[in-house]
Amino acid sequence: MHDAENAAGAEGRFPRLGGAAALQRDAVGGKAAALSRLRMTGFRVPPGYVVTRAAYDDASGRGDWLRLLQDAALAAGPGPYAVRSSAAAEDLPGASYAGMYESYLNVEPAGLAAAVARCFQSAEAGRVRAYQESLGQAGSGAMAVLVQQMVEPTAAGVAFSANPLTGARDETVISAVPGLAEGLVSGSEGGEEWTVRNGSATCTRGGDLLTAEVATAVAAAAQRVAGHFGAPQDVEWALDRSGQVQLVQARPMTAVPEPVAWQRPGKGVWIRNFRLGEWLPEPVTPLFMDWLVPTLDSAYNRAVAHSTGVQVPMEHAAVNGWYYVAPPTPRALPHLLFGGSLRYIFNCVVRPMLDPRGADRAVLRSLEDEWRTECLPAYRRLAEGQPAGGDAAGLPDIIGQVEDVVGAAGAYLWYFSVTGGAAWKMEMALARFWRRHLAAAVASGVPAASGAEGYQVLLGGLLPSAPPQVPHAVYSLDWYHRTAGEEPAVSLAPADARRHAPSNAADRRRAAEAACRRTLRGTRRLRRFDTLLAVAQHYALLREEQARDFTLGWPLLRRCAARIGTILQQAGTISDPEDVYFLTRRELRTNGPPRHAEVSRRRDDWLRQRKLDAPLTLGTLPLLGNSFDRIANKARSERALPAGALSGHPASPGRARGQVRLVGGPADFAGFRPGEVLVARATAPAWTPLFASAAAVVTDTGNLAAHASLVAREYGIPAVVGTGNATRVLHTGQWVTVDGSKGIVETGTV
Repeated sequence: MHDAENAAGAEGRFPRLGGAAALQRDAVGGKAAALSRLRMTGFRVPPGYVVTRAAYDDASGRGDWLRLLQDAALAAGPGPYAVRSSAAAEDLPGASYAGMYESYLNVEPAGLAAAVARCFQSAEAGRVRAYQESLGQAGSGAMAVLVQQMVEPTAAGVAFSANPLTGARDETVISAVPGLAEGLVSGSEGGEEWTVRNGSATCTRGGDLLTAEVATAVAAAAQRVAGHFGAPQDVEWALDRSGQVQLVQARPMTAVPEPVAWQRPGKGVWIRNFRLGEWLPEPVTPLFMDWLVPTLDSAYNRAVAHSTGVQVPMEHAAVNGWYYVAPPTPRALPHLLFGGSLRYIFNCVVRPMLDPRGADRAVLRSLEDEWRTECLPAYRRLAEGQPAGGDAAGLPDIIGQVEDVVGAAGAYLWYFSVTGGAAWKMEMALARFWRRHLAAAVASGVPAASGAEGYQVLLGGLLPSAPPQVPHAVYSLDWYHRTAGEEPAVSLAPADARRHAPSNAADRRRAAEAACRRTLRGTRRLRRFDTLLAVAQHYALLREEQARDFTLGWPLLRRCAARIGTILQQAGTISDPEDVYFLTRRELRTNGPPRHAEVSRRRDDWLRQRKLDAPLTLGTLPLLGNSFDRIANKARSERALPAGALSGHPASPGRARGQVRLVGGPADFAGFRPGEVLVARATAPAWTPLFASAAAVVTDTGNLAAHASLVAREYGIPAVVGTGNATRVLHTGQWVTVDGSKGIVETGTV
């Protein structure tokens, strides 16, 4: 009876969580008030009580102080206990106070008084005062202490009831670690990650700790908490030994972006993985999208009109900062089928799939000659120039020079597109022949050429040596990024440690060619095979040659941009020459107002948009749309995938196992190790040196005509491209098996 009276007295002195009366933030702090409301409503919150500042000041000097704390703890349940600060100013939408105050876990009853005292003392710490001053909350140090029964968790973590990157309110993002979540909350551990949407859970990092059922249960609890408080919540949770999700903290999420909507900007389908998109692995900067892209497009359209007599303009737009293009719709076709344009349309678009040699002789070889003798030399002459005048008076001349160089690149893009587009159509003709007449017979003798996509071995190892690294090679077409010649030299691996070389792929190619000819010997199909093979190999080489020099003008363009930036900095328009990339074309004026606020806002938007997962398509692909994506999507729908596997375009044949290395750009090149699987959003010519030592390549974007596909074949390594989200789902150090023949990436440990 005495113990019960003591417990009742302690409960009266120290309000318990979830009691009949709601606890007020001003008295018990944000953490305790929120948890008490949740426990009162029926959420699973470990039992406990609150020591207010008034109670502490009144009773901490008494001789029975420790007994009072122990009696209140006994009323909550047996120890050990968690003793945590709960301040009135913390866990607000604009002020989380995360990590500012003290917390003590696994406190035995005898240690309660000391732990409570240290929590109150932490309110006076210098870091707390500095944080309060930064928020304009100086003096808001009212605080209480929360004592709860410890959960003995099998796993614990944090759940955001809205996606903190995209703002999507229907997505819960979960991080989890074994045992207690101290390391995760402090930032010293990354943990396993899950995304749950509409009751479907996807593991995006790790995968050995939680099950989809547990992740779904955590997400459901977080969403109910958000619904209860009427705002997105940052929820700390723990999975107890019985498998129940316990809530140990809930606070409003800070700086939640407005939900990102991936709406197509016009009619028809919009594709990120097309035209310039393959060279743009992340959001574009404003000046590139506002100036260079329209200038490229205009010059491209003029070159098309010069060759064919008609224009086929494609709309382009930035959606959440990402470049998208709308291919011509069937409605654009009728006017192309009249006059001299019909010859070009037939020979460039249709005939390469049916009669590659005929298309080559009729139109494509003459276009290649024009590119070699006229387009490329003219572009090279411009690219070898120097930036125009260096003072404010010379600004119009520099702007004109940029437009001349970009105009030459746009004309180059026409030849690159038409011959490159024909190249993959010719490859499709070779693929059809392979599947009908060769796949089954050749596979047994040449393992590297097995499967329906084994024909790709016939297009590898065509160069006598590794492709040269050129200073104008780019990591991204957006001129904000430095070219290969501007980056410091990186030693990737000793020569004898490199696993692959074109000579190895050439040996496999020659073996496959011989096996094909043996299979077809004595038949009329042998001549057809030799014709298809010769023209496909020629255009595969041409496509990579054209890709290498497409960015000849980029070093000069970047020097021009630097000069424009310096002029505008001197005029007070911007603070730093690099800010020029966050202006628009109309803002390149020395007599305009300062643009510091616009630059800062646009840069912040761009940095946020770099973290988004941009879909490859917006809208539905038309019947005459992107053939590669249509073929790949059909194959995906027919393909049985192992659990947890990713699928994409089967871009280079073979099967390899290795550890993932996520590579975001040149800063990550030095960390790449021989035998790792290169995983990137996309690759451009400046990435070529990595292929020499990679076990395999996986990209978010791309198709059979992409840089990653061509170079992977040249080196004879498996490649899967166009996965959509490999860089989000996979993580560095993870073991994967890349099947470049089937277009599958399987995950798992060794």
